[in-house]
Amino acid sequence: MASYDIDVLHTHILQILLSVDRVCREHHLRYYCWAGTMLGAVRHKGFIPWDDDMDICMPRPDYDRLMAHAREWLPQPLEALSIETDANYPGGFGKIVDGSTTLIEREHSDYVGGIYIDVFPIDGISRHRLMQRLAVARYKATDKLLYFLHRDPYKHGHGPSSWPVLLIQKLVSHQWARRQMRAAYLAYDYQSSEYVLDYDDGVRGIITKDILGTPQPVLFEGHEVMGVEQADTYLRQKYGDYMVVPPHDNQRQHNFFYLDYNLPYKEYHDRRSFVRRDNVSQ
Repeated sequence: MASYDIDVLHTHILQILLSVDRVCREHHLRYYCWAGTMLGAVRHKGFIPWDDDMDICMPRPDYDRLMAHAREWLPQPLEALSIETDANYPGGFGKIVDGSTTLIEREHSDYVGGIYIDVFPIDGISRHRLMQRLAVARYKATDKLLYFLHRDPYKHGHGPSSWPVLLIQKLVSHQWARRQMRAAYLAYDYQSSEYVLDYDDGVRGIITKDILGTPQPVLFEGHEVMGVEQADTYLRQKYGDYMVVPPHDNQRQHNFFYLDYNLPYKEYHDRRSFVRRDNVSQ
Protein backbone atom coordinates (compact mmCIF):
# COMPACT_ATOMS: atom_id res chain seq x y z
CA MET A 1 0.00 0.00 0.00
CA ALA A 2 1.06 3.61 -0.58
CA SER A 3 2.82 5.62 2.10
CA TYR A 4 0.88 8.86 1.52
CA ASP A 5 -2.51 9.89 2.91
CA ILE A 6 -4.91 8.81 0.19
CA ASP A 7 -7.77 10.93 1.57
CA VAL A 8 -5.74 14.11 0.95
CA LEU A 9 -4.96 12.95 -2.58
CA HIS A 10 -8.65 12.19 -3.18
CA THR A 11 -9.58 15.72 -2.14
CA HIS A 12 -7.14 17.20 -4.64
CA ILE A 13 -8.14 15.09 -7.62
CA LEU A 14 -11.86 15.48 -6.93
CA GLN A 15 -11.41 19.24 -7.24
CA ILE A 16 -9.70 18.74 -10.60
CA LEU A 17 -12.63 16.62 -11.79
CA LEU A 18 -15.18 19.22 -10.69
CA SER A 19 -13.25 21.95 -12.51
CA VAL A 20 -13.13 19.85 -15.69
CA ASP A 21 -16.85 19.13 -15.32
CA ARG A 22 -17.58 22.87 -15.21
CA VAL A 23 -15.45 23.53 -18.29
CA CYS A 24 -17.11 20.71 -20.23
CA ARG A 25 -20.59 21.91 -19.33
CA GLU A 26 -19.75 25.50 -20.26
CA HIS A 27 -18.29 24.54 -23.65
CA HIS A 28 -20.65 21.64 -24.44
CA LEU A 29 -17.99 18.94 -24.37
CA ARG A 30 -18.86 15.30 -23.80
CA TYR A 31 -16.97 13.42 -21.13
CA TYR A 32 -17.59 10.27 -19.11
CA CYS A 33 -16.29 8.93 -15.83
CA TRP A 34 -14.28 5.95 -16.96
CA ALA A 35 -12.63 2.75 -15.75
CA GLY A 36 -12.17 2.70 -11.95
CA THR A 37 -13.83 6.09 -11.57
CA MET A 38 -17.01 4.86 -13.26
CA LEU A 39 -16.84 1.69 -11.18
CA GLY A 40 -16.40 3.78 -8.04
CA ALA A 41 -19.39 5.94 -8.93
CA VAL A 42 -21.64 2.88 -9.26
CA ARG A 43 -20.28 0.64 -6.50
CA HIS A 44 -19.12 3.21 -3.90
CA LYS A 45 -20.87 6.42 -4.98
CA GLY A 46 -17.41 7.93 -5.14
CA PHE A 47 -13.81 6.80 -4.88
CA ILE A 48 -12.87 3.17 -4.65
CA PRO A 49 -11.27 3.45 -1.19
CA TRP A 50 -7.79 2.34 -2.28
CA ASP A 51 -7.81 3.89 -5.77
CA ASP A 52 -5.30 6.74 -6.06
CA ASP A 53 -6.11 8.11 -9.49
CA MET A 54 -9.12 9.26 -11.48
CA ASP A 55 -10.10 8.50 -15.08
CA ILE A 56 -12.38 10.22 -17.52
CA CYS A 57 -12.71 9.70 -21.26
CA MET A 58 -13.79 11.97 -24.10
CA PRO A 59 -14.79 11.26 -27.70
CA ARG A 60 -11.97 12.36 -29.99
CA PRO A 61 -13.68 15.55 -31.27
CA ASP A 62 -14.31 16.75 -27.70
CA TYR A 63 -10.86 15.67 -26.49
CA ASP A 64 -9.15 17.62 -29.26
CA ARG A 65 -11.23 20.72 -28.56
CA LEU A 66 -10.32 20.59 -24.88
CA MET A 67 -6.61 20.17 -25.61
CA ALA A 68 -6.70 22.98 -28.18
CA HIS A 69 -8.38 25.44 -25.79
CA ALA A 70 -7.10 24.23 -22.44
CA ARG A 71 -4.97 27.30 -21.74
CA GLU A 72 -7.91 29.64 -22.08
CA TRP A 73 -10.62 27.41 -20.60
CA LEU A 74 -9.00 25.71 -17.60
CA PRO A 75 -8.74 27.73 -14.38
CA GLN A 76 -5.28 28.17 -12.93
CA PRO A 77 -3.31 26.28 -11.73
CA LEU A 78 -4.79 23.53 -13.92
CA GLU A 79 -3.23 22.67 -17.27
CA ALA A 80 -3.64 19.98 -19.90
CA LEU A 81 -0.65 17.81 -20.72
CA SER A 82 -0.74 15.47 -23.72
CA ILE A 83 1.10 14.81 -26.96
CA GLU A 84 -1.09 17.57 -28.42
CA THR A 85 -0.03 20.22 -25.88
CA ASP A 86 3.48 19.23 -24.75
CA ALA A 87 6.29 18.45 -27.21
CA ASN A 88 7.95 16.08 -24.71
CA TYR A 89 4.92 14.36 -23.20
CA PRO A 90 5.63 10.63 -22.85
CA GLY A 91 2.21 9.00 -23.13
CA GLY A 92 -0.69 8.34 -25.43
CA PHE A 93 -3.49 9.80 -23.30
CA GLY A 94 -3.69 13.19 -21.62
CA LYS A 95 -3.79 14.47 -18.08
CA ILE A 96 -5.33 17.49 -16.44
CA VAL A 97 -2.64 18.51 -13.98
CA ASP A 98 -2.56 20.76 -10.93
CA GLY A 99 0.54 22.81 -11.72
CA SER A 100 0.92 23.93 -8.10
CA THR A 101 1.88 20.38 -7.06
CA THR A 102 4.56 17.83 -8.00
CA LEU A 103 4.00 14.16 -8.71
CA ILE A 104 6.39 11.63 -10.24
CA GLU A 105 4.65 8.35 -10.93
CA ARG A 106 7.63 6.15 -11.74
CA GLU A 107 11.20 6.34 -10.49
CA HIS A 108 12.56 5.28 -13.89
CA SER A 109 10.57 7.70 -16.09
CA ASP A 110 11.79 11.25 -16.69
CA TYR A 111 8.24 12.65 -16.72
CA VAL A 112 7.58 15.17 -13.95
CA GLY A 113 4.10 16.65 -13.53
CA GLY A 114 1.55 17.49 -10.90
CA ILE A 115 -1.39 15.74 -9.29
CA TYR A 116 -3.70 14.82 -12.13
CA ILE A 117 -6.72 13.11 -13.55
CA ASP A 118 -6.27 10.94 -16.64
CA VAL A 119 -8.18 11.91 -19.79
CA PHE A 120 -8.50 9.09 -22.33
CA PRO A 121 -9.39 9.94 -25.92
CA ILE A 122 -11.93 7.56 -27.42
CA ASP A 123 -11.39 6.91 -31.12
CA GLY A 124 -13.27 5.06 -33.78
CA ILE A 125 -12.10 1.67 -34.99
CA SER A 126 -12.96 -0.77 -37.77
CA ARG A 127 -15.76 -3.29 -37.35
CA HIS A 128 -13.51 -6.03 -38.80
CA ARG A 129 -11.55 -8.19 -36.35
CA LEU A 130 -8.27 -8.28 -38.28
CA MET A 131 -8.21 -4.50 -38.75
CA GLN A 132 -9.05 -4.06 -35.09
CA ARG A 133 -6.06 -6.17 -34.06
CA LEU A 134 -3.77 -4.31 -36.43
CA ALA A 135 -4.96 -0.93 -35.11
CA VAL A 136 -4.41 -1.98 -31.49
CA ALA A 137 -0.95 -3.37 -32.30
CA ARG A 138 -0.02 -0.12 -34.04
CA TYR A 139 -1.09 1.91 -31.04
CA LYS A 140 0.73 -0.33 -28.55
CA ALA A 141 3.95 -0.19 -30.58
CA THR A 142 3.97 3.62 -30.68
CA ASP A 143 3.01 3.84 -27.02
CA LYS A 144 5.91 1.53 -26.11
CA LEU A 145 8.28 3.67 -28.18
CA LEU A 146 7.28 6.79 -26.26
CA TYR A 147 7.74 4.93 -22.99
CA PHE A 148 11.25 3.76 -23.91
CA LEU A 149 12.24 7.24 -25.07
CA HIS A 150 11.59 8.54 -21.55
CA ARG A 151 12.75 5.56 -19.49
CA ASP A 152 16.01 5.08 -17.67
CA PRO A 153 17.84 2.68 -20.03
CA TYR A 154 19.60 1.12 -17.06
CA LYS A 155 16.44 0.32 -15.10
CA HIS A 156 17.31 -3.38 -15.30
CA GLY A 157 21.09 -2.98 -15.19
CA HIS A 158 23.89 -2.08 -17.58
CA GLY A 159 23.92 -5.39 -19.45
CA PRO A 160 22.16 -6.51 -22.64
CA SER A 161 18.75 -5.52 -21.24
CA SER A 162 19.74 -1.85 -21.62
CA TRP A 163 20.81 -2.13 -25.26
CA PRO A 164 17.37 -2.04 -26.98
CA VAL A 165 16.35 1.05 -24.98
CA LEU A 166 19.66 2.80 -25.68
CA LEU A 167 19.31 2.02 -29.38
CA ILE A 168 15.76 3.39 -29.50
CA GLN A 169 16.84 6.56 -27.69
CA LYS A 170 19.68 7.01 -30.19
CA LEU A 171 17.74 6.33 -33.40
CA VAL A 172 14.16 7.47 -32.72
CA SER A 173 13.14 11.06 -32.08
CA HIS A 174 10.29 11.96 -29.76
CA GLN A 175 8.77 14.09 -32.52
CA TRP A 176 8.66 11.13 -34.93
CA ALA A 177 7.12 8.82 -32.32
CA ARG A 178 4.59 11.51 -31.46
CA ARG A 179 3.52 11.80 -35.11
CA GLN A 180 3.13 8.03 -35.33
CA MET A 181 0.98 8.00 -32.21
CA ARG A 182 -1.27 10.72 -33.60
CA ALA A 183 -1.59 8.87 -36.92
CA ALA A 184 -2.56 5.67 -35.08
CA TYR A 185 -5.21 7.58 -33.16
CA LEU A 186 -6.80 9.10 -36.23
CA ALA A 187 -6.81 6.05 -38.49
CA TYR A 188 -10.60 5.77 -38.07
CA ASP A 189 -13.01 8.66 -37.80
CA TYR A 190 -14.91 8.75 -34.53
CA GLN A 191 -18.11 10.25 -35.92
CA SER A 192 -18.62 7.64 -38.64
CA SER A 193 -17.49 4.59 -36.64
CA GLU A 194 -19.90 2.12 -35.09
CA TYR A 195 -17.17 0.77 -32.78
CA VAL A 196 -14.82 2.69 -30.51
CA LEU A 197 -11.66 1.75 -28.67
CA ASP A 198 -10.62 1.98 -25.02
CA TYR A 199 -6.84 1.93 -25.57
CA ASP A 200 -6.16 0.82 -22.03
CA ASP A 201 -7.74 -2.61 -22.65
CA GLY A 202 -6.60 -3.25 -26.21
CA VAL A 203 -8.88 -5.53 -28.23
CA ARG A 204 -10.93 -6.26 -25.10
CA GLY A 205 -11.67 -2.55 -24.90
CA ILE A 206 -13.55 -2.37 -28.20
CA ILE A 207 -17.19 -1.50 -27.62
CA THR A 208 -20.09 -0.19 -29.67
CA LYS A 209 -20.46 3.56 -29.50
CA ASP A 210 -24.00 3.28 -28.14
CA ILE A 211 -22.59 1.91 -24.86
CA LEU A 212 -21.05 5.33 -24.27
CA GLY A 213 -24.25 6.97 -25.46
CA THR A 214 -25.22 10.37 -24.11
CA PRO A 215 -23.36 11.33 -20.89
CA GLN A 216 -25.58 10.57 -17.91
CA PRO A 217 -25.48 12.25 -14.46
CA VAL A 218 -23.96 10.09 -11.73
CA LEU A 219 -23.20 10.93 -8.11
CA PHE A 220 -19.56 10.95 -7.10
CA GLU A 221 -18.72 11.93 -3.52
CA GLY A 222 -21.98 13.88 -3.40
CA HIS A 223 -21.36 15.77 -6.65
CA GLU A 224 -23.14 15.28 -9.95
CA VAL A 225 -20.72 14.40 -12.73
CA MET A 226 -21.13 12.55 -16.03
CA GLY A 227 -20.99 8.81 -16.66
CA VAL A 228 -21.50 6.18 -19.34
CA GLU A 229 -25.09 5.73 -20.54
CA GLN A 230 -25.02 1.90 -20.53
CA ALA A 231 -22.95 1.68 -17.35
CA ASP A 232 -23.86 -1.91 -16.48
CA THR A 233 -22.92 -3.20 -19.94
CA TYR A 234 -19.66 -1.28 -19.91
CA LEU A 235 -18.62 -2.34 -16.41
CA ARG A 236 -19.52 -6.01 -16.95
CA GLN A 237 -17.45 -6.12 -20.13
CA LYS A 238 -14.49 -4.49 -18.39
CA TYR A 239 -14.64 -6.03 -14.90
CA GLY A 240 -17.04 -8.96 -14.95
CA ASP A 241 -19.01 -9.14 -11.68
CA TYR A 242 -18.06 -5.59 -10.83
CA MET A 243 -20.12 -5.24 -7.64
CA VAL A 244 -17.91 -7.78 -5.86
CA VAL A 245 -15.11 -6.02 -3.95
CA PRO A 246 -11.77 -7.71 -4.75
CA PRO A 247 -9.66 -9.25 -1.98
CA HIS A 248 -7.04 -7.12 -0.29
CA ASP A 249 -4.17 -8.54 -2.36
CA ASN A 250 -5.84 -7.34 -5.58
CA GLN A 251 -6.46 -3.78 -4.37
CA ARG A 252 -3.74 -2.06 -6.39
CA GLN A 253 -2.25 1.40 -5.97
CA HIS A 254 0.39 3.33 -7.89
CA ASN A 255 2.64 3.97 -4.87
CA PHE A 256 4.03 7.08 -6.54
CA PHE A 257 7.77 7.74 -6.49
CA TYR A 258 7.44 11.38 -5.36
CA LEU A 259 4.49 13.51 -4.23
CA ASP A 260 4.48 17.11 -2.97
CA TYR A 261 1.21 19.00 -2.51
CA ASN A 262 2.89 22.41 -2.19
CA LEU A 263 5.71 22.47 -4.75
CA PRO A 264 4.89 23.54 -8.34
CA TYR A 265 6.24 20.80 -10.58
CA LYS A 266 8.12 23.28 -12.78
CA GLU A 267 10.18 24.24 -9.73
CA TYR A 268 11.15 20.65 -8.93
CA HIS A 269 14.89 20.03 -9.31
CA ASP A 270 15.28 16.54 -10.74
CA ARG A 271 18.59 15.02 -9.71
CA ARG A 272 18.08 11.54 -11.14
CA SER A 273 21.19 10.69 -13.14
CA PHE A 274 19.48 9.46 -16.33
CA VAL A 275 17.25 12.53 -16.82
CA ARG A 276 18.19 14.67 -19.83
CA ARG A 277 17.29 18.30 -19.32
CA ASP A 278 16.17 18.71 -22.95
CA ASN A 279 13.73 15.81 -22.71
CA VAL A 280 11.58 16.51 -19.67
CA SER A 281 8.09 17.84 -19.21
CA GLN A 282 9.14 21.16 -17.70
